Amino acid sequence: MADQVGKYNIKAAALMLGIQPGTLRAWERRYQMIAPVRNEAGHRLYTEEHIKILKWLIKKVDQGFTISQAISLMGHNQIQMASEGLNLKQSNPLNGLTDSLYDALIHFENERINEVINSMFSIFTMEKVVLDIFSQVLIKIDDSFKNGKINNVQRRYSSSCLKARITTIIESFPVNHNPNKAVSLTFSQDGEDFGQLMICFYLRKRGIEVVNIGHFYSEGDLKETLEIIHPDICIISCNDQKDLNEALSLVELLSLNHDEITIGLGGKAITALKSSDKDRYSTHIFGQTINEWESWLMERMVF
Repeated sequence: MADQVGKYNIKAAALMLGIQPGTLRAWERRYQMIAPVRNEAGHRLYTEEHIKILKWLIKKVDQGFTISQAISLMGHNQIQMASEGLNLKQSNPLNGLTDSLYDALIHFENERINEVINSMFSIFTMEKVVLDIFSQVLIKIDDSFKNGKINNVQRRYSSSCLKARITTIIESFPVNHNPNKAVSLTFSQDGEDFGQLMICFYLRKRGIEVVNIGHFYSEGDLKETLEIIHPDICIISCNDQKDLNEALSLVELLSLNHDEITIGLGGKAITALKSSDKDRYSTHIFGQTINEWESWLMERMVF
């Protein structure tokens, strides 16, 4: 029974699944959905069957369900799990809530905006709401503006509401003892960058202190700022093609003068880089999804 043989330690299992080892431990402790064997040293060993179950659960979480909801929906065998997965997809409440939030935003309905967002947080995980749902709504808002369905006031109001909510969440995270510190900046002219705010949320959720300094002004100002903060990570976001050369030059400068700082690079302009440039800056590009962020961070930071 090869599927029942423990072969992966918790670090290997977490990397395969794209989650944190601490998250995996917490799930096991709280829900007892699997029982990994332990080797002579007392370390967990996960079987192929465990990995299969965990992948199924994570897929359900990615579809918008909390881990407790996913576990309650998990059947006793793969046939039941597949059947339940089909039913879940058909009854997923995500679409209706996303449309409701979009409609409330473009009609400036503050009370309904708060009601819909609170409903989202009562159903889905915080990560799902912030990193997935809010992103989908913002994309829909931008597309509607480009297609002439909403005006610029509606677009900016909607964007500001979502950004303010995320900022409030980031500021509400408790202080912890993680020694790592990050600085985040954007080349966006108005200092507002939704993608940058998302990575700030992710880092702060990981326990990393984040100082969001907004728009990049000058190399001199940044040098003085880094000397004050002494960050372990510097996140640089660039969305506009016209700012790309300046952003890449900044990466080169920081890499040359601050080898103690891990430099992250993201944004629409970075995603659109040609293959040769992507290869050149591959160590800095942190990707677009939470799994890519996790992999990038785990390879470079010590927790």
